[in-house]
Amino acid sequence: MSLLQETWQAYTDPLNDGWGRTVEHIRLSLTALALATVAGVVLGITAAKVGRGAAVVVVTIGNLGRMVPTLAIIGIIVVFFPLGFWPAAIGLFLLGIPPILVNAYTGIRDVDPGAREASRGMGLSRRQVLTRVELPLALPLIVAGVRTSAVEIVATATLAGLVGAGGLGVLVLAGLGNNQTEVILAGAIPVAILAVLAELVFAGAERLATPRGLRITRGLATQRGTA
Repeated sequence: MSLLQETWQAYTDPLNDGWGRTVEHIRLSLTALALATVAGVVLGITAAKVGRGAAVVVVTIGNLGRMVPTLAIIGIIVVFFPLGFWPAAIGLFLLGIPPILVNAYTGIRDVDPGAREASRGMGLSRRQVLTRVELPLALPLIVAGVRTSAVEIVATATLAGLVGAGGLGVLVLAGLGNNQTEVILAGAIPVAILAVLAELVFAGAERLATPRGLRITRGLATQRGTA
């Protein structure tokens, strides 16, 4: 029997419950991503509206998100909360915020001032300018941040198995503990597939969020750059 067949057998084995672990992994990732998206967008917009001083806070949070290991965050959370789903979800949520926060802040801040002034000249309120002008223009960059966050969360959710939150990390840990390569792969391969799917889905969403005129402009710029 080939290693691939052994891996599939290990994944479908009722004792390993590969399908159930995959569902747990997806549920954990989606929960963390949804929370991170809401928090990141709200904080990013707020920071962009506060002024230039908020840039220091945004950059600091962005750098901390890259420097502090998610496992360390989960470990700290576990000290105060029991093992299970939410400590892992909160750790992944904190991991997912920085890319979305930075992109939301940058997207709103970099909106063409002329578009803002024209909107205000048409009698739109600040709220209407935000919802009808600034957010639509910043949306492609925000979705790009969500895309980065989604891939990071799906990949890092493997650590959830360490704190009793389930997911595909349980199979990886079981395989490592018992020196079973096929069980390790039964957990690792689906994680890789989910990460690739997350990348493809949000890449498509980013393209859809980009206005057609802007896509054409970028395409022309790319052609000129390669000419």
